[in-house]
Amino acid sequence: MSLIEDVEESGWVLGKDTIDSIYACMQCGKCTGSCPSGRITGYRTRVLMNKLQSGDKSILEDPDIWLCTTCYTCYERCPREVKTTDVIRALRNVAAKEGYMSKAHRATAMYVIKTGHAVPINDATKKLRKKLGLSEIPPTTHKYPEALKAIQAISKKMKFDKLVGFDWNTMNLEEREEK
Repeated sequence: MSLIEDVEESGWVLGKDTIDSIYACMQCGKCTGSCPSGRITGYRTRVLMNKLQSGDKSILEDPDIWLCTTCYTCYERCPREVKTTDVIRALRNVAAKEGYMSKAHRATAMYVIKTGHAVPINDATKKLRKKLGLSEIPPTTHKYPEALKAIQAISKKMKFDKLVGFDWNTMNLEEREEK
């Protein structure tokens, strides 16, 4: 199966127009020049698109695919309307399924499964909320445990827990060798 077919089958819902847009990329570099992540990191959207077009599967292990902030600036500036952000999100799905997910991303996923939040509430946040005249506990899974149960059920049904290596017995991440 080709890399673009892998992206098509990634589980991220992409229309034919999105897949076709991969081939429309002419490597002009407007995406790279306008990328906020590219200003402070080595992230080069154009290079990723080139690797994808050429079928270079090393892109899956490239940590740069995780530097995209999904701001859609690349798409808005693209003269060919390449749906770069959507393609990168699908590419991340393929990379994750192949085991290329950083421990930091897995840890964030663990917090979502455990608490319903990527960044769980802490005492400093509670204090700040109180100072602002808000209730200490926001009206989220912290306040509504039944919502957390729903998130956890969805995580199991979608096999997200297995994807990130979440162990329900220890409520922690399984040890994995990073690829």
